Amino acid sequence: MSTPDAARRPAGVHWFLPANGDARGIVGSAHAKEARGSASGLREPSLEYLGDVARAADRLGYDAVLTPTGTWSEDAWLATAAVLQQTGRLKFLVALRPGLISPTLAAQMAATLQRFSGGRVLLNVVTGGDEVEMRRFGDWLDHDERYDRTAEFLQVLRGVWAVGAPGGTDSFDHTGRHYRIAGARSIAPPDPAPEIWFGGSSEAALPVAAEHADVYLTWGEPPQQAARKIARVRELAAERGRTLRFGVRLHVLTRDRSADAWAVAQRWLDELSPQQVADAQRVLTTSGSVGQRRMAALHDGGRLAATGDARELEIHPGLWAGVGLVRGGAGTALVGSHEEVADLVAEYHDAGFDEFVLSGYPHLEEAYWFAEGVRPLLDERGITARAGSVDRRGATSRDTTGDSTTTTTEVAV
Repeated sequence: MSTPDAARRPAGVHWFLPANGDARGIVGSAHAKEARGSASGLREPSLEYLGDVARAADRLGYDAVLTPTGTWSEDAWLATAAVLQQTGRLKFLVALRPGLISPTLAAQMAATLQRFSGGRVLLNVVTGGDEVEMRRFGDWLDHDERYDRTAEFLQVLRGVWAVGAPGGTDSFDHTGRHYRIAGARSIAPPDPAPEIWFGGSSEAALPVAAEHADVYLTWGEPPQQAARKIARVRELAAERGRTLRFGVRLHVLTRDRSADAWAVAQRWLDELSPQQVADAQRVLTTSGSVGQRRMAALHDGGRLAATGDARELEIHPGLWAGVGLVRGGAGTALVGSHEEVADLVAEYHDAGFDEFVLSGYPHLEEAYWFAEGVRPLLDERGITARAGSVDRRGATSRDTTGDSTTTTTEVAV
């Protein structure tokens, strides 16, 4: 059982906005199971359905939802702006790709959304690792150059946000390798400035995180393996006089009984053909993303699925690598009874993680399974605080009675 450090704030629990669509399995619409008498098919990422997920996350006490970015998804900014109005307390972690728009424009967009939302915007900086998709956007920089550009992008972003703030300047100028900015400003600085969440596993990525991020976010490798990675980021940040928080991105599959959760994982695996897995792994194992290759290595490029037994993909007690067989990005899931999943969350917490960005299939139903089954156990252990009982980052907060209050913003360092 986890025994949190008394000085640590309660862990944040976040959900995912499926702007790429949803389903009852880990495969997309092209492979959705169609069987007589069973639920099947893809749930389109309509405004109505995304609103259902966001309202549920708001009602269930999740701190934020991650809105993804990519050509396989609806646009993160527009989806967030549309759905945000349907919620009252929930924050939105908006995925942003540096280099695709001007950092001055990104600063303006984020500041506007922050004001219109009452301070409920966070930014997830995604530098990009899939060269095929980056070419679709017209981005031809190589891997390390993209991280160099990201560092400069974030320098400009924060510089623009500082214009007009107490102790700030009247405008912002910058001359660098990737950007030349003169007299940048926006109508007003965001209050509070959105937190910067940042991911990346390569040697080029880690110093950028140490220098610019508020939260370093990584995909769900086994707890001790993930702990070694964040220890390196913590060391690099300390060299720069900074401290960061650390988050982990995971799927979750939790049920009242462990056997029931594993039966669902087995069904998901049964729905995959060997050819589907092989086709996906040809792409994922050759990705330019170091993090993506690390995900693929957890199931040995799909070879752990050869027997067709879902438990063969259990790479750590309760940690299942099956999602990564056919899906890019986060490829592992917490699987088991509510108590078992709570134990594994506690293990990640003990390893140094304070932010948990979760998702499940389908996202609407799984949000309830976790919130009603696992979250009370985490509250009892002191890992999390009862939803609505603590303000996180100082934006408008609402307790279970629906009354709203505005609190002081905590300064990120």
